[in-house]
Amino acid sequence: MVGLREPDDAAVWRLDDDRALVVTTDFFTPVVDDAYDYGAIAAANSMSDVYAMGGRPFLALNVAALPDNLPNEISSEIIHGGAEKAREAGVVIAGGHTVKDKEPKFGLVVIGFVDPRKMLSKGGLKVGDALVLTKPLGFGVTTTALKREQVDANDLREAVNWMKRLNKEASQLAVEFGLRGGTDITGYSLLGHGLEMANASGVALKLEFEKIPFISGARKYAEKGCFAGGAFDNKSHFEARVKLADAIDEENRMLLFDPQTSGGLLLGVPQEKLAAFTARAAEINQPVWMIGRVETGSGIHVA
Repeated sequence: MVGLREPDDAAVWRLDDDRALVVTTDFFTPVVDDAYDYGAIAAANSMSDVYAMGGRPFLALNVAALPDNLPNEISSEIIHGGAEKAREAGVVIAGGHTVKDKEPKFGLVVIGFVDPRKMLSKGGLKVGDALVLTKPLGFGVTTTALKREQVDANDLREAVNWMKRLNKEASQLAVEFGLRGGTDITGYSLLGHGLEMANASGVALKLEFEKIPFISGARKYAEKGCFAGGAFDNKSHFEARVKLADAIDEENRMLLFDPQTSGGLLLGVPQEKLAAFTARAAEINQPVWMIGRVETGSGIHVA
């Protein structure tokens, strides 16, 4: 159902009318110093692609590349963090594979189920939908500030807590309300992944900058220039299809291109469902921010 031709977050293979397999993998180098947190973030990030399709992950395999000289207690904590996050998601880690490398890398191969009739996709947006984000932005600049030894401990903890948060409830909420358009915000940034959705759906996105949420330290680290190389790559690749209001300064523009790790879901919610959707989100303590709407046209306009 979904493969190399589609821009979606995972491969999908139909088993029957009621079930399809969702298959994905992701892994990356450490974004934080704490080994347990790194493992948990990597696992949450890997499972996010299944949630972004409206699926339920159930099985995973570890993928790890570890240096010879890495102390056993560190590698064990990485695996431990991933295992506990998987257990929180109701996912069984049934094995995996490890190779030697000079820099640690960790993630998961994840398999889930999805009802083919309720699947989310990047091409599912409709004109008039409200655009809803389920996690704030700013993880990239904050973790880059950590690498440059410029981060405040409270700012880092805020980012880590968000990155470790599963997109499970957000995904279940989307399926409960019959949404069709969704993705998760990761390395291509809000604007990059938003453009993928706009292109796949044949629509334009209108975002309101003042409604876009950021974690506490994001602006501070933006002013210090704590952007990873991926932010500049995103800007170079996507900016031609993005119109930004003149009032948005350079730091805030770059924050919109900031790569995220284990970011939230971006969902299209039909206007007639928005009030009930928001009320239900509050009931289950799932944060949601209304950041814009879907319009006719192409590209993204940020006012």
